[in-house]
Amino acid sequence: MKVAFTGGGTAGHVTPNLALIERLLDDGVDCFYLGSKIGIESQLLEGRDVTFCSIASGKLRRYFSWENFVDPFKIIWGFFQALGHMYRIKPQVLFSKGGFVAVPVVFAAGLLRIPVIIHESDLTPGLANRLSAPVSVLVCLNFDASVKYFPSKKCEVTGTPLREVLLRADASRGRDWLQTLRAFKPETPILLISGGSLGSRSLNELVREDLELLCQRFFVVHLVGRGGVDETRLTDQNYLQFEFLDERFGDVLACADLLVSRAGANALYEHVSFHKPQVLVPLPAAASRGDQLENAAFFEQKGYAVVAPQESLKAGDLAAVVERAWGARESMISAMGHFKKTDSVQIIVDLIRDYSRGR
Repeated sequence: MKVAFTGGGTAGHVTPNLALIERLLDDGVDCFYLGSKIGIESQLLEGRDVTFCSIASGKLRRYFSWENFVDPFKIIWGFFQALGHMYRIKPQVLFSKGGFVAVPVVFAAGLLRIPVIIHESDLTPGLANRLSAPVSVLVCLNFDASVKYFPSKKCEVTGTPLREVLLRADASRGRDWLQTLRAFKPETPILLISGGSLGSRSLNELVREDLELLCQRFFVVHLVGRGGVDETRLTDQNYLQFEFLDERFGDVLACADLLVSRAGANALYEHVSFHKPQVLVPLPAAASRGDQLENAAFFEQKGYAVVAPQESLKAGDLAAVVERAWGARESMISAMGHFKKTDSVQIIVDLIRDYSRGR
């Protein structure tokens, strides 16, 4: 059996694919990945037994840019490259996690009559998945509320595939590991802060403005993104910085008592799966299509999170919101108690197998 995957741009478009790939590789399935050679997908696949096929990719922008005149030609060239790869590989199924790199791959698979399964994490679909949906045989979703954006007969609410490092996460192991890096009092609660796979300069700045206040109550673990480490704070008490965490991420998430995060859908699904109280600082509308604002509002409505709009925060405000969320943590944990974590990996793997047999 051969299964092809696509998706890229951010880790949110790649890591769910990795969770599925891990399970399929264990079952002896041949896995292929079509993506951009310069994208994050090629970096995250390093060291894995997956055949990577690179294609040209252009971004589908909703705003004016001179690159908009060039990128359509990249997308067309990427389509023909994907067509060649798919014709050569002849996979039984293509699974797409979205992102701008996925569109030419999905259309190439459609032309070759290869079944396409897409996955949408956000409440409202991104442009890539809107374009891909008519070509697909199945749309996997995180939330019931997203069904209205697609033909209902194609929809299956599966949740997001969680990586093995999350499924086998251990809170005690995470706390012990952090203690080996920087000793802190056993009773000190842990605050995990993440700006997403690419980091967030603006969120990092807000955190560091309030760092002394945050460290008075918490041991702060700060995922700053590539190049985001502040060399002047390497020895600060109750503070650790990492560009990112890979194998250790599950343990650190499991031991965290409170989270501060952007509002990417995959991250939110991970958080609620662990019943973690959280402060969400979504990307502003000017820096995104508004999906994080919608995700954050939905989580706040459910009682899962406290939302802090970035544009309203000044020095001292983030620490104050964190303090308020700390006081409301039991309420958030209780609200998330109604959320039932499912084995999304196995659900989707079974669907992939079904469609590979011509369901």
